[in-house]
Amino acid sequence: MADQLTASRDGAAGHDAPRLTVRLDSFPHGGLAAVFGATGGIGAALGAALTDSGRFDRVLGFSRCGDLSFDLTDEASVATAAETLATCGDIRLVILATGMLHEGTALPEKSWRELDAERLARAFAINAIGPALLLKHLLPRLPRTGKAMVAALSARVGSIGDNRLGGWYGYRASKAALNQLVHCAAIELARRAPEAVCVALHPGTVATRLSAPFAATSGVAPVEAARHLLGVIDRLDAKDSGGFYDWRGTPVPW
Repeated sequence: MADQLTASRDGAAGHDAPRLTVRLDSFPHGGLAAVFGATGGIGAALGAALTDSGRFDRVLGFSRCGDLSFDLTDEASVATAAETLATCGDIRLVILATGMLHEGTALPEKSWRELDAERLARAFAINAIGPALLLKHLLPRLPRTGKAMVAALSARVGSIGDNRLGGWYGYRASKAALNQLVHCAAIELARRAPEAVCVALHPGTVATRLSAPFAATSGVAPVEAARHLLGVIDRLDAKDSGGFYDWRGTPVPW
């Protein structure tokens, strides 16, 4: 099917990188998994790994273009995407792999002298408000029983307690906002679906086109990052909901 991510060995992560299947046995067999931001480097690798797992009846990928398109800055579009997903079956796992570090020639701010209202608003629109709208429309559609999860990809630089270098104002602040939104949503979700999980995840430094100008090292391949993240997702349960974890499953300071 056009909207189902394939399990080919020469996917977006590169044909020279074999994928190691993560079984995701903690989830009920069947139902749906979905990736929002499915055409990005890590989003595509996550979609392929989810398909490889064989745990879900279908794996759907939503992106700005393609058969399952949505606009993160348009709530009506977000609501339609969530409704489309819900009509396909029980939603067991959703990964929000959306985000923006910079656009065009406007690089992350190094100093308060570079702060700009429009750039800050754009960072919050993509990194916090858009994911919040996805939470709004997806969480009420999770099954009330059995493990189900929404995991939002955040960033360690969004940690206030771990911030020792400063800079990157808009990205740091918008990811910190995302972490708080996830934490709030998890508290409310527990009242409706006690076995469900809502978390923020830091994928580590991943070798993608977006991170290349800023990474001190080359980072891990998207396929490896996906394997790490899905391993963490498989281990997390309801007692961990509302937390912020890195790719090893270690809690990240708020």
